[in-house]
Amino acid sequence: MKELCRTDPEVFSALRAEIERQTSQLEMIASENFVSEAVMQAEGSVFMNKYAEGYPGKRYYGGCINMDTVEQLAKDRLNLLFGAEYSNVQPHSGSQANMAVYFSVLDPGDTILSMSLAHGGHLSHGAKVSFSGRLFNVVSYGVSRQSETIDFDEVADLARKHRPRMIVAGASAYPRTIDFASFRAIADEVGAYLMVDMAHIAGLVAAGIHPSPVPFAEFITSTTHKTLRGPRGGFILTQEKYARLIDSQIFPGIQGGPLMHVIAAKAVAFKEALGDEFKFYCQQIVFNAQKLAQVLKERGFRLVSGGTDNHLVLVDLSDKGLTGAQAEEILEKAGITVNKNAIPYDKQPPRVTSGIRIGTPAITTRGLKEPEVEEVANYIADLLLNYEDDSMVPKVKEKIEDLCRRFPLYSSRLARYDQAAKEC
Repeated sequence: MKELCRTDPEVFSALRAEIERQTSQLEMIASENFVSEAVMQAEGSVFMNKYAEGYPGKRYYGGCINMDTVEQLAKDRLNLLFGAEYSNVQPHSGSQANMAVYFSVLDPGDTILSMSLAHGGHLSHGAKVSFSGRLFNVVSYGVSRQSETIDFDEVADLARKHRPRMIVAGASAYPRTIDFASFRAIADEVGAYLMVDMAHIAGLVAAGIHPSPVPFAEFITSTTHKTLRGPRGGFILTQEKYARLIDSQIFPGIQGGPLMHVIAAKAVAFKEALGDEFKFYCQQIVFNAQKLAQVLKERGFRLVSGGTDNHLVLVDLSDKGLTGAQAEEILEKAGITVNKNAIPYDKQPPRVTSGIRIGTPAITTRGLKEPEVEEVANYIADLLLNYEDDSMVPKVKEKIEDLCRRFPLYSSRLARYDQAAKEC
């Protein structure tokens, strides 16, 4: 890292500080994770120097023989990982993957039925501030007030009434198993396409821990980070008959040249996900989330839907005298990073919220298991139940730092930065 230190000490300093933040705090944002050194090396490689517009064997630039090799590896591994007929690994993000699917079979103004952002959906599923809400007529379904799980009677009623051309399943803050078969049945009844955005649960699906949407949906989109533990990016799975439509909507439809260094990193992450260790890892994610839920409930916190089947819990703080924004700030001061999050039927605005979303993928990568998660859950409870006690934050912060030392992360990388700083 000496060259970066010499060339741009400001950026070097920010990178060094971020490594220290990640290594000395517990990352519990449900959508974040830590990639392996191999994934990081692939992304920080000479592949970033090359334009490769087009697809393997059909490029608009010369010199793409190695680009073809790595992209085909990524596609083949991804198809094998999920049992898919066809894949596109070029989307720069999950939102762009969603955009490509919409544009492939829908026209502006067509009706989409998707999960409400306020009930756990995603911006790109039709929020008014998103391209999806601006270009399409979006009808939203939500969760039942009683069970706080998806109300399939409502989904069916809305589908019959509005006759959407596409139904979108998937969420960014939904702690329960998603019933893809029920969505398929409703889509068939009204003649709609089914798209599943499995960004949050992709790793769990790959490991066989969450049911797969592949047998049920024409289109499946995802990010490559989160539970899949790859670089930040997206992909699309589809049936062979939609391959040309999807490819043409990614390029030249909404993107130019693919980010080949990111695709190389995706290929490495997909290979990692094909191994047995990844299956054990994903199972531990769920065990850890369920232990987190158990302890928080025992400490008097209400969880949306009563618990979790996957990698996250959604905590309702409305009876604790705290907003989600306040809780996020308190926990971060103590070295625990979460995010404020709306709960279903939330009375607080989105920048405030009544809840927090807590996830276990990153701490599981770090090596924490149920005993440590129980410890962390109690720290979270101590902080939020005693938020007026100024002595609580430094006490917990010291314990979190000790826990992070017991389960180190990127220690060799941090050492390289420190050595570079001495020599710079």
